[in-house]
Amino acid sequence: MIHPTAIIDSTAVIGKNVEIGPYSIVGPDVVIGDNCWIGPHVVIKGPTVLGQGNKIFQFSSIGEDCQDKKYNGEPTRLEIGDNNVIRECVTIHRGTIQDQSLTKIGNDNLLMAYVHVAHDCMVGNHIILANNTTLAGHVHVGDWAILGGFTGVHQFCHIGEHAFTAVNSVVVQDVPPYIMAQGHNAVPRTINSEGLKRRGYSKEQVMTIKRAFKTLYRKGLTIDEAVAEMQSWNASELESLIAFVQNSSRGIIR
Repeated sequence: MIHPTAIIDSTAVIGKNVEIGPYSIVGPDVVIGDNCWIGPHVVIKGPTVLGQGNKIFQFSSIGEDCQDKKYNGEPTRLEIGDNNVIRECVTIHRGTIQDQSLTKIGNDNLLMAYVHVAHDCMVGNHIILANNTTLAGHVHVGDWAILGGFTGVHQFCHIGEHAFTAVNSVVVQDVPPYIMAQGHNAVPRTINSEGLKRRGYSKEQVMTIKRAFKTLYRKGLTIDEAVAEMQSWNASELESLIAFVQNSSRGIIR
């Protein structure tokens, strides 16, 4: 059902069983998949593609031009997957030509009220961004990460899968997978053991990840020395951690 006060551009493609609330605006070059719910006073600007089953609450701004001063109206886009919940007053901007011209959000994510996702961010699946979390440009967030309320992430930082940041954390370097980070600036505190248990990691796997944390952060080793020691264990659950650390361009939090 599309409310009679909603404004839908003639070029927009609206899927089956989509509800669009009062005074919402859907601009040109927008595609909305089946079974989406768009609340009142939502603005969606294209080029933007939404998958199926998304819920977008009131006063959100989706697919707007980015705030990068280098942006000069180039054609860029936003892609949002399936079954995401985007709460009140969330802002998500399209990409820039300085990166891939793309901002992308995966599936089954919860973006709580007042979250901001800037240009060229890559947000994975099953992620929670709590209230007022702010991602600067070019930030990557791995699957199952949870960012606590008022977390601020510096541009170009990467957050690894299953990572967790505490409320009011300021992230200025990469947060490896599994790590719980806290502070201004954020530092590693422990691993996200409870989250790993909930997601099916065995007791033995969690213990291996705890041992890796101590190797990386508590033994006084260099990054290369810690990576070499972790590699010697041949533990599959550490493959993503090792690769993340080796490929970090900003350096990991220490």
